[in-house]
Amino acid sequence: MDELLDLAVGALGGSPREGQQKMARVVATTIEAGEHLLVQAGTGTGKSLGYLVPAVRHAVLEDERVIVSTATLALQRQVITRDLPLVADALAPRLPRPPRIALLKGWHNYLCVHKIAGGYPADEPGTLFDLGDHAGAVDHPAPEPGEARTRGGRPAGEDLGAQVVRLREWAEETDTGDRDDLVPGVSERAWRQVSVTSLECLGGKCPMLSECFPERARGLAREADVVVTNHAMLGIAASGSPNVLPEHEVLIVDEAHELTDRVTAQATGELSVGTIEHAGRLARRHGGLSTADLDAASLALGAVLMELPEGRFPDGLPPAALDAVGAVRDAARTLLSHLKPEGTPAQAVGRSSGGSPDGGMKMAVSAMLTLFETAERMAGDAEENRHTVLWCSRGDGTARGGTMTRLHAAPLAVNGLIRTNLFSGRSAVLTSATLALGGSFSSVARSVGLETQTGAEPTGPERLTSTAATPRTGTAKPKDPATPAWHGLDVGSPFDYARQGILYIARPLPPPGREPATDAQLDEIAELITAAGGRTLGLFSSRRAADAVAEAMRERLDVPVLAQGDDQLPTLVREFAADDRACLFGTLSLWQGVDVPGPACQLVLIDRIPFPRPDDPVRSARSDAVAAAGGNGFMSVSATHAALLLAQGAGRLIRSTSDRGVVAMLDPRLATARYGEFLARSLPGFWRTTDREVALAALRRLDAAAPVTNSSSTN
Repeated sequence: MDELLDLAVGALGGSPREGQQKMARVVATTIEAGEHLLVQAGTGTGKSLGYLVPAVRHAVLEDERVIVSTATLALQRQVITRDLPLVADALAPRLPRPPRIALLKGWHNYLCVHKIAGGYPADEPGTLFDLGDHAGAVDHPAPEPGEARTRGGRPAGEDLGAQVVRLREWAEETDTGDRDDLVPGVSERAWRQVSVTSLECLGGKCPMLSECFPERARGLAREADVVVTNHAMLGIAASGSPNVLPEHEVLIVDEAHELTDRVTAQATGELSVGTIEHAGRLARRHGGLSTADLDAASLALGAVLMELPEGRFPDGLPPAALDAVGAVRDAARTLLSHLKPEGTPAQAVGRSSGGSPDGGMKMAVSAMLTLFETAERMAGDAEENRHTVLWCSRGDGTARGGTMTRLHAAPLAVNGLIRTNLFSGRSAVLTSATLALGGSFSSVARSVGLETQTGAEPTGPERLTSTAATPRTGTAKPKDPATPAWHGLDVGSPFDYARQGILYIARPLPPPGREPATDAQLDEIAELITAAGGRTLGLFSSRRAADAVAEAMRERLDVPVLAQGDDQLPTLVREFAADDRACLFGTLSLWQGVDVPGPACQLVLIDRIPFPRPDDPVRSARSDAVAAAGGNGFMSVSATHAALLLAQGAGRLIRSTSDRGVVAMLDPRLATARYGEFLARSLPGFWRTTDREVALAALRRLDAAAPVTNSSSTN
């Protein structure tokens, strides 16, 4: 294994690293033993090669397919366009045959050539604002309020029609149909005009099957040794559609700290008057059906929703809401039986009375099936919903959310779904720079179903839909949910954190309150930034706090201050990295994935411990469940969540062996609260101090020694 790893590292122009070598050896033995592994590999380890080399070797020698999943689009691109091809080429001379690799995404991420050719009806006016985003939309977010330019670099002011025209032109030249290959990108609303979901696809009866981009991608995946995908696809598989992925014997999950949140998001159902009306319109338009019962149920639900309070329903839906949702379920079931009569072959659904493929009918079936399954989940009794979190939310008034009231249903935990539908019957390797929280892998192991402990983690369902629900096409019976042994491994980091970084805890400051920033915090921030000469990444718990501090620092300091919302994030990060005097302030998007080595980032500010909001419905439900079982809900849920984010945020400071700097925690509870040590043990091993003068002096020395590459930016 060491020899193969050296070949791959050499192909990338790197040098051997002890942690990477140890990781590769343990990944190889874990896969061969059919076990599970949690491996923490700190920044700079080179973890992608640490798992890709043993994965490629095993896949070819044993003829067993390996799935590699990432959470972010950036890492997915790195793996499929750089790391994996180089590993495959480097190892090919030492293997019986050249490795085959492929990329696989969700159906909605590809152009539908049949839809572009007019095989599907156009969306009706207004419907696009009634519906939630598809799973892939997380990587293609809509512009946030106040952003000066559109995301993806597309021309400011480009309307929907212009975007669709550009999409049609691109469809004539693309070889992949992959949305992420389109530069500049388009809005989610425009992309819906040229794509379909897997449920809306006509499948084998499509007249343009031979030109189908998602089918082509799946064909390549079925022939590949190593397939790269994303956590959204794992979420679909975990939620009851395992056949979205090709058969595989090994699953490798990079950025594994995000797996449970991504699966939870995929497994969360949403019900609103808008989604009901949309399904009804499609049934009338393409199925020729009367929707009087569904319309009446929609009106009744709308009246109930107006009176419902926002928040979680720990005892299930109130009686009036339960009755209204039940009426929606019953009406949807009846319509679904007419759109897709019992016993109708799957390949016959979506065909007109004349036998020709009918995209509109398939859309109607898809919308009604989704509506029925969602209402079915929400309408269960207390026993059926003991593993389900139900809550009500209202839009924030923006173009995305509007003011529509929605009901949501999410699994209490996803450990059962992950264990049963992702890990069972195969070997799984989970890796990240942050898996050992508080010095232990146990909390992550429990969250993904590898370990159980009464009073430490609620137990989630092994499937989402009830036995009465219509099964989705392509689902398979889960394998035996029993899981083999697992073990955890921390291969460390090539960085000497104790010598390269200081963790300064501002103990004299008062604990943070409701205000976005106190005067004492603003004074502390100004002093720290002045000592650092700029060079500051500010990580805040809320957009309100980030904006308030950015405005105050622009008034007080003579350094460029960039704030999330001024432009698209990749542009802001590039500007921050290019100007050593700049500061960049933002929220959750900056806590993870920002990679700015060198003197541009020598101070990381964290305004408060990032506990989840008390009104977060899923996490509050999990906390209550742990407490009801005799455990500590705060430590098991809130503190664990905060530890993960703190570790990710603090990890923005040291990105290379030459980096130096300070992480300044402005929340004194890290030093004074009983849970503070648990959180601190989750962070890189910086040298700790509560002495402000020590931190300020270190920052001044670093500023004096650092070259200034650019100071021309303005506030």
